[in-house]
Amino acid sequence: MAFRRRRSPTRWLAPVALVTCAVAVYAVVDNTLLKNDSSSKKGNETTQRSTPSKTTTRETSATKRRRSYTVKSGDTLSAISVKTGVSLATIERLNPKLDADTLHAGQKVRLAP
Repeated sequence: MAFRRRRSPTRWLAPVALVTCAVAVYAVVDNTLLKNDSSSKKGNETTQRSTPSKTTTRETSATKRRRSYTVKSGDTLSAISVKTGVSLATIERLNPKLDADTLHAGQKVRLAP
């Protein structure tokens, strides 16, 4: 009688594990994409609806109230401009003695007159 070699369980476990991992990765990625899609859809729905004027007034008054910015470690004038939404030219005009090379943490930068 011929010796029959017994097959190793890894010959069928490896493909099963591969398929299981692929399904798990797909589920995670699909779930993440669905969350992003649903949040963007919700954002679009709220944008399409009419927004109360009070909200808009609060947002604009909040930006008007911000007259200065406290420099944090690693900030540059261009980064401050991007963070605050105030143009670099306006910051330089309002702060004529401000030197971009000597910014230090805690320093106040004027953003509005």
